[in-house]
Amino acid sequence: MLGSGAMTNSIEDVTRKADVIMLVGSNPEEAHPVIGMQIRAAVERGCRLIVVDPRDIGLAAQADIHLKLRPGTNVAFANGVVNYLIQNDLYDEDFVRERTEGFEILAATVRDCTPTWVEEVCGIDRRDLVQAARMYAAADAAAIMYCLGVTEHSTGTDGVMALSNIAMITGNLGKPGGGVNPLRGQNNVQGACDMGAGPDDLPGYQKVADPEVARRFEKAWGVPLPRTRGLKATECFPAMIEGGIKGLFLFGEDPVRTDPDTAHVIRALEALEFLVVDDLFLTETAKYADVVLPGRSYAEKEGTFTNTERRVQRVRKAVAGPTGARLDTEMFTEVMNRMGYAQPSLSAAEIMDEVASLTPSYGGMSHERLDGSALAGRGLQWPCPSEAHPGTPILHMGEFALGLGAFSTPEYRPSAELPDAEYPLMLTTGRVLYQYNACAMTGRTDGVNEIIDHSFIEINERDAAALGVSDGDRVRVSSRRGTIQSTARVSGKTNPGQTWMPFHFQDGNSNWLTNAALDRVSKAPEYKVCAVKVEKIG
Repeated sequence: MLGSGAMTNSIEDVTRKADVIMLVGSNPEEAHPVIGMQIRAAVERGCRLIVVDPRDIGLAAQADIHLKLRPGTNVAFANGVVNYLIQNDLYDEDFVRERTEGFEILAATVRDCTPTWVEEVCGIDRRDLVQAARMYAAADAAAIMYCLGVTEHSTGTDGVMALSNIAMITGNLGKPGGGVNPLRGQNNVQGACDMGAGPDDLPGYQKVADPEVARRFEKAWGVPLPRTRGLKATECFPAMIEGGIKGLFLFGEDPVRTDPDTAHVIRALEALEFLVVDDLFLTETAKYADVVLPGRSYAEKEGTFTNTERRVQRVRKAVAGPTGARLDTEMFTEVMNRMGYAQPSLSAAEIMDEVASLTPSYGGMSHERLDGSALAGRGLQWPCPSEAHPGTPILHMGEFALGLGAFSTPEYRPSAELPDAEYPLMLTTGRVLYQYNACAMTGRTDGVNEIIDHSFIEINERDAAALGVSDGDRVRVSSRRGTIQSTARVSGKTNPGQTWMPFHFQDGNSNWLTNAALDRVSKAPEYKVCAVKVEKIG
């Protein structure tokens, strides 16, 4: 739609210059606590806040409006907002005419997405939808922030595009205090994507299938490159079971703990002929490995992280690594050499220089520049194409990377698996403040574990009463994929018919239950919606 898949504005820009923040499918006070604190401070300064989330997250109590919508209905909600803006002439006609294309098709797509229809699909009061749409449209600068509550659905890509329609139709792109701003789930997700982690991409989102791009990298690396896309991570597991993938080198990832449908993941790993895991600890996944290579943590090596706002910052070695643990780059270099590709050993600074030489958006970056007094601690935001370029805090100012912004036309589609008579409750998953992802590090921190170290499931008071479940009871939670035990937390945080669990804890990991239905574009799994039943134990 825009020509760039990244946060359009800066964190400070959004939290200091936005008049309205629409926070969708994100609980930043627990998943991104520094940003969450800044959003709370923005509200205290007078910024209006619209929270769109199925749970009573902490920031919902600070919000002007909380739209407690049914999980999996983000597209319906966003299309309903666009419908209301068009029908009531609350969009930016000049911006739409001068900087976008496809408006007429968009208008036709959302014609039937009335507030009454949204109320029925999303389970929210249509008056709240109208109030939120009017508040957003009336702002001089309105920002959208979203996270995995939007993307971790079988319609996640549609959800992101539908939200982008809201920003584009109101002219809230390419300006301070506006934009569409994904909060990346981990500290260097943006950097990994930038460096070509996607199977379609070489570094800088340069397409593998583009002959000119491929020739440039072939010249630099001295080897022919494939011209066809590879597999996305979630596509690999079925390929392992089917025999298409026979070996896997896995580093810094624990899919047995964090991927959906754990039994399916384990079957895939056991089908491999050879599995190598490079990690800091013997993770759940490493237990299935043929070879485990001890890696080093961020504090034991040099390099850069690119954070959620496209800011490239230096990581500096603070402590020596343990005996026997080697840098990932050393391991990769040795593997390449043993497999017949002559690869010299390069320092982190030399690798960054190569990145800059081949990646236009990083072209003006180097360790030397990032270490300079003018940038120390601040870094640079890409695109930064030359050494004289100051970096780009706000994308799409003046024009979009594609020229004209292209409206998308996603239609609402229900989640892949909905509650029924056998599994009558809806489960969604997420994070808690005190633990981090697979708990590889936080789970080994005694002080953190004193606060929370075990599985639980949030159940609405009405559902708990019907099940005979009280707060603190042990319960059995089952889906079509597995069964776990957990502890009930009874409250009104979720709506009736809906439950919520963190995925951190091995004593009752929700990913034994979750559904591996994939988004058609991103191939992200539908962690946020699956059907379950809950039974009291004993």
